[in-house]
Amino acid sequence: LGNRRLRTVGELIQNQIRVGLSRMERVVRERMTTQDVEAITPQTLINIRPVVAAIKEFFGTSQLSQFMDQNNPLSGLTHKRRLSALGPGGLSRERAGLEVRDVHASHYGRMCPIETPEGPNIGLIGSLSVYARVNPFGFIET
Repeated sequence: LGNRRLRTVGELIQNQIRVGLSRMERVVRERMTTQDVEAITPQTLINIRPVVAAIKEFFGTSQLSQFMDQNNPLSGLTHKRRLSALGPGGLSRERAGLEVRDVHASHYGRMCPIETPEGPNIGLIGSLSVYARVNPFGFIET
């Protein structure tokens, strides 16, 4: 776990916004070449729809986006501290072997060895332990 880096929600959304802004930039460049120079206004050039579509795509279709469990404050807190090895840039349930799912000595104090779901996601989804936190570089520290 010492060499594995977490991708936080902010980083994932930042990547989606970057994709949306690059699409919007392409549209603006196309409009600047086709429209008359005297008639150009910011309202005619800039269309925010590509950025909105990229954010909606992340929250609507991403494997890592899910509704928050708000049954009680404790379930909401554990949902916010959940870690997943699945999704884009990660593993799939079929490719993950036993070595990845097992508890490693580096997990103690950083990831809870007990709180993991049963079934095909066992060992792939976990939670941060009590005093663990994610530093600005994306590494788990205690």
